Amino acid sequence: MTGPLDGIRVIDFGQYIAGPLAAMFLADQGAEVIRVDPPGGPRWDTPANATWNRGKRSIVLDLKSAAGRRIAERLIGSADVVIENFRPGVMERLGLGAHAMTAAHSRLIYCSLPGFASDDPRAGLAAWEGVIGAATDTYHAARGADAATPMFTAIPIASTFAALLAGIAVGSALFSRERDGRGQRVEVPLFDATFTAIGAGGLSVRGESGGGRPDDFGGGNFLCADGRWVMVSLAKPRFQERFVRTAGLTGRFDPDRIGADKSIRDALRAEFPAIFRTGTADEWEAFGQEADLPLLKIRTADEWMKTGHAHSSGSVLELDDERYGPMAQPNSPLRLSLASATPARPAPVLDADRAAILAELDAWRAPMARDLRAPRHAALDGVKVLDLSQVLAGPTGGRTLAEFGADVVKINPPDEEGAGIRLSVHRYHTDVNRGKRTMLLDLKKPGALDVMRRLLDDTDVVVHNFRPGVMERLGIGYEEVSRRRPGIIYIAVTAYGAGPWGTRPGYEGFGQASTGVAARQGGDARPLMQPFAVNDYGTGLSSAFAATLALYYRERTGQGQQGAAALAYTGTILQSPYLQQYEGKKWDEPAGPAARGFGPLQALYRAADGWFYLGAGKGQLTTLARIEGLGGIEALRGDALMVALDARFLSATADAWCKRLVARGIGAHRLVGMPELMSDPWVIAHGLSVTREHDTGEVITTVGPSVRMSGTPVAVGRAAASPGADGFEVLASIGLADQAGQLAATGAFWREPQCERSASSSRGSA
Repeated sequence: MTGPLDGIRVIDFGQYIAGPLAAMFLADQGAEVIRVDPPGGPRWDTPANATWNRGKRSIVLDLKSAAGRRIAERLIGSADVVIENFRPGVMERLGLGAHAMTAAHSRLIYCSLPGFASDDPRAGLAAWEGVIGAATDTYHAARGADAATPMFTAIPIASTFAALLAGIAVGSALFSRERDGRGQRVEVPLFDATFTAIGAGGLSVRGESGGGRPDDFGGGNFLCADGRWVMVSLAKPRFQERFVRTAGLTGRFDPDRIGADKSIRDALRAEFPAIFRTGTADEWEAFGQEADLPLLKIRTADEWMKTGHAHSSGSVLELDDERYGPMAQPNSPLRLSLASATPARPAPVLDADRAAILAELDAWRAPMARDLRAPRHAALDGVKVLDLSQVLAGPTGGRTLAEFGADVVKINPPDEEGAGIRLSVHRYHTDVNRGKRTMLLDLKKPGALDVMRRLLDDTDVVVHNFRPGVMERLGIGYEEVSRRRPGIIYIAVTAYGAGPWGTRPGYEGFGQASTGVAARQGGDARPLMQPFAVNDYGTGLSSAFAATLALYYRERTGQGQQGAAALAYTGTILQSPYLQQYEGKKWDEPAGPAARGFGPLQALYRAADGWFYLGAGKGQLTTLARIEGLGGIEALRGDALMVALDARFLSATADAWCKRLVARGIGAHRLVGMPELMSDPWVIAHGLSVTREHDTGEVITTVGPSVRMSGTPVAVGRAAASPGADGFEVLASIGLADQAGQLAATGAFWREPQCERSASSSRGSA
């Protein structure tokens, strides 16, 4: 097999970003993807099509014609997976909808990625990326900016997250089909998918104005002597101590006391601007590498694409494109050791494979029907996952697998940030650890590794985000574990992936800073972060995607393998519309705080009472000019058109303008703030906002899962328990309940006071 999806046929009807990107993810892993385009080619003529359509074959079909629809139906009948991202109802009107096709073909997995869900009141709205962004508080002002002015981002957060979630859903559905023979319908609306990106940004605690966050000492961007910026984070005491010692500052700041003395940290922090101006960004990055610190020069996307690390780590891929010539472009955001298929073919010329595809259809015969087995309750029912990761990215992978039905045990050291500390101090735990059982285990204490090995003996998937070499030093690296547990799937989440930077530490912001995301958002000024922790959450999804593909591969071959995801891989794929490097390339996409959109027809506008996003197609200017209050604009273009619209839109409220625009088939949405979004009745009714009482007595609201599956529904799972609450239950499950006291005495096994009730219950049932 050349890839985990070898032998799987996918029909890609997608347009713009989400659908083609999801199908590209499948092609990257060995699937045969047939791309169906309308006459004239993709609706968006962009160099990014060279990325999104690589590894695929091409056929042009006019789905408005009976002949085109007949061929499309035959293609679907020959397929394992269909990908489409039209508005709800479009494929149904063509006779190619999910219900009809899955009824006719019982093994078919039909994946739809509409802007808004089929049962959303906005299902018929033209759901451009900017429209979805307005509906999900994506454009809220960055820290330090004018809070009344939204901040546009050119990063297609909704489309990228929908594509990643679609990949996970398809991988899970294939795994489930391998066990019960049943296909199903999958829907991943872009609006819903954005909630996964929002993550802890949507979290609130009843009765509190905001959750406390650990002191991220030294976090931020600093200007250097050469006018370039670096990003640094000294959140951990060991990083603070290393910085002071390596920088020769021990005479002024006591490195042995800095971790415990906030006044020393505050004094050092106050001097950071002056300290970093003493050297260039390159010199400070070298300093960070010497001191083993999260400290990185902030690069543009162009600079990132030219680094040796981007190429050696496989973050970028080089192909000889038929249209643009030699091109570097974003690679897949995941890696698999045993079955990873890097696409060898560039994007095809339009309709290049028509004759071959039609000939194959003429020769194709439906496979013999297979006996259907009892349907699965959940796609990953029976899969056991051991989640050893911390903070956001890794735990998001474990949480996602739990949503799809896996039994996930979360292991934390008792002193790790976000693990053994109180929920009132660190809220991320409640967001990324729902649906899991939780245990506190100190792997440095006697007996702890024996517990870990017993757990591993009963595990299908391991997810961890230790730096390279740590698991091996503990004696539980992949080679050792796979000897004890053949078939184990072992997923590592790192900052930069393989390559020269592979051992460097890094967090969310470093994935953005290294790959050009932060520089693009800041423009010519100070680099800025995205509105949500998109690198962490996206990397978590990539790790879950790797796990589902590996599970499917193991189900077919019996072989386990290693997998990997990295913040740098995610930062690269998040920019898939722009990161195409070729002769004549112009980096002219929207950038900087002043950017409001992609042009006058796709931009944020201020109305009389607030802001909204206008999403109109290139051919809709005449329609726009017929709307009340907009007459006479049809002759304007570019800046003149935007200036005119700026003036006209001030004459009415945002709701009034959106109503007028939508009535004429033009996309528009008022900017919705986070409190309003998370309290929206439709959002709550559909499980995208979930409010529950936790075992601490706190009532906490978090985002819910975004994927809809007809045969094996995803589930939010129970509320995140206090760290360690299930320790006795987990020990009992591996036959070690009688050793709990001894393990606790050595400090290997921990239970926090708030876990007492849960622990006692588990102890009693054991």
